[in-house]
Amino acid sequence: MIEGKINNINLQKVYYGMVGGGESSFIGDVHRKAAAFDRKCIIAAGCFSRDYNNSLRTAQSLDISPDRVYKNYLEMAEKESKRSDKIDFVTIVTPNNSHFEIAKTFLNNGINVVCDKPLVTDLDKAYELKKIANEKDLLFCVTYSYSKYSMVKEAKEIIKRGDIGEIKLILAEYLQDWLAEPIEKEGQKQASWRTDPNQSGISNCVGDIGTHIEHTVSYITGLKIKSLCANLENIGDNRSLDTNAQILVKFDNGASGVYTVSQVAIGYQNGLKIRVFGTKGSIEWEQENPECLAVSIINEPKKILKKGLNYLSNASLELSRVPSGHPEGYYEAFANMYSVFADAILYKKSGNTIKAFDFPNIDDGISGVKFIEKCVESSNSGSVWVNF
Repeated sequence: MIEGKINNINLQKVYYGMVGGGESSFIGDVHRKAAAFDRKCIIAAGCFSRDYNNSLRTAQSLDISPDRVYKNYLEMAEKESKRSDKIDFVTIVTPNNSHFEIAKTFLNNGINVVCDKPLVTDLDKAYELKKIANEKDLLFCVTYSYSKYSMVKEAKEIIKRGDIGEIKLILAEYLQDWLAEPIEKEGQKQASWRTDPNQSGISNCVGDIGTHIEHTVSYITGLKIKSLCANLENIGDNRSLDTNAQILVKFDNGASGVYTVSQVAIGYQNGLKIRVFGTKGSIEWEQENPECLAVSIINEPKKILKKGLNYLSNASLELSRVPSGHPEGYYEAFANMYSVFADAILYKKSGNTIKAFDFPNIDDGISGVKFIEKCVESSNSGSVWVNF
């Protein structure tokens, strides 16, 4: 895989715009800071809020010229596409229900896209975006950033080498407690739109964090889901979307899995944990302790591998930014994703054909949307098995 260390493009820049991510935005600020890590991605334009004054204030704080601050995404896509110095890509950090129209508009105006997950709220719309991106020969990244942790990459390399044998069982969980109380009724912005089906779509918990399990497991193992059986629960007064779920999974190689997803698990903040068991060993990775990877080989003591050390694969070391013992985490994973995506754009602009840049793409986004729809279908049908 090309991981973004191509010497002849390291000093070049790409310019991007953002839709969403205005004042008080959590994820928009994360994107901007992460994209700036390697000085490859320069923010040059934006429509940061429905409130134009909010957009102007946000742009001023980012040193964006006022003539590149727009009142809506339609104006932004049209005017940017006609500039000689137009943005190379747009980052979409808005609620789920708006992703499709925004992404479609920028693609149709010839601009590459980075979009928060889940990609869209409807599988047909996901396929439509892929069709447009292919027809326009544009790049599309979906921000499953956990795949860009260095030790997630090491887990992938260990499994690919066959060190733990044939995969037989996968246990994964993503536990949070931030919706244990009805904070959406107190006006908490993130909770308000995520628990609203008009903005979030048909799922909250599975769509928001369950899709991270689906993608991270798929990325590490290379396995695809064959069928699943899901139980989605709306825990919390008068909530219409899931805040808790249990999902049984069967994979295309015959392995089985159990996914547990919750936003009402008191005592857990961002507890993503992946455990993969094979015929010769197992691996275990936790997002809240991301620099360590537990590896167990049958009849041998468990080993704890740590990021940045020379016994790791080159693929893993390429994603590590500071020497071992210096903590790295969420921002760095996001930055790795943006670095690779920027290199893909620069490589393509230089006249090359993109083949193997390792960033989460439109197909990963489609798989996430399908995962959401199948989980909801299964749960609504009495938690029956459904084909994937």
